Amino acid sequence: MRITMDSVGRLVVPKALRSELGISGSAELEVVARDGVIELAVADAPARIDDHQGQPVIVTDGPMEPLTVEGVRAAIYRVRR
Repeated sequence: MRITMDSVGRLVVPKALRSELGISGSAELEVVARDGVIELAVADAPARIDDHQGQPVIVTDGPMEPLTVEGVRAAIYRVRR
């Protein structure tokens, strides 16, 4: 799949790829240049581990969309491919 970059360096990630990766709305991406190739990856959510009644709990630093069954299934499918 080919995409173009505009004169100020912006790229548009096609809807099919955004849907496949579960990206909706605005999202942070990690950008890495490796051996002449630009790699984009969905950025990890900033989070920390807190203690909740003696149990470790992951707490995000900002609001996140709720986890859905469909989202979990899509993530499992992407990992298993």
